[in-house]
Amino acid sequence: MLAALTRMPVSVVGRWFLLWTALWTAGVSAAGFDIVSAATRLEGGVYRLNARIDYRFSPPALEALQNGVPLIVELEMEVRRRRAWVWDETVYALTQRFRLEYHALSRQYLVRNLNSGERRGFPTQSGALGFMGQLKDFPLLDQGLLTPGERYDGALRVLLDREALPAPLRLVAYLSDDWRLSSEWYTWPL
Repeated sequence: MLAALTRMPVSVVGRWFLLWTALWTAGVSAAGFDIVSAATRLEGGVYRLNARIDYRFSPPALEALQNGVPLIVELEMEVRRRRAWVWDETVYALTQRFRLEYHALSRQYLVRNLNSGERRGFPTQSGALGFMGQLKDFPLLDQGLLTPGERYDGALRVLLDREALPAPLRLVAYLSDDWRLSSEWYTWPL
C-alpha cells in the first residue's frame, strides 16, 4: 500500500489523506456526552434544575451493555460563587448517579436512580437514554444557603464512571478513548 501511495501524484495522496483523516475523526468524535441545555428556576425557595443531555455511547460501551455490563453515569452539579480576582468558589456540589443495564431475557433496558432508588424499564435503548437525558424540576439547592447580593452560577457535567466497571474491563476502560465518555462543564447564571 505504501509503495502504491508513493507512486501516486501528490494531489491524489493528499486527497486520500484528507478522506482518511475525515473518516477517522468522524468515528472518534461520534461518541461522547453533551449538555444541550441547563437552567434553574426559583420556586418556593428552592432552585429547580431543568436540563437536557445527549448520550452517545461508544460501540465498545454499547457492546458491554448488551452483554450484561451495567454502565454508571454521573451527573456532577455545582453552584459557584462568582469572584472578580480569583477563581470562582464552589459553594455546593451534588452528584446524581444513574445505572443503565440491559436484561437479555426480558429485552428491557433498566435505568436506576442510585440516589433515590427509583427504577424504570424501557423496551428500547433510545427510550432509556431519553429518560436519563431529561432532568425536570430537580431540587438543586435551597435559596437560604446562598448569601444575598452575591452572584452565583450553576454548573453541570456528565461522565461515565469507569471505576464502577467490572475489574477486568476497568483497565481497558482507562487505556482506551472509547471509554472516556464525558461532557464539558455547562454553566449558566443561577
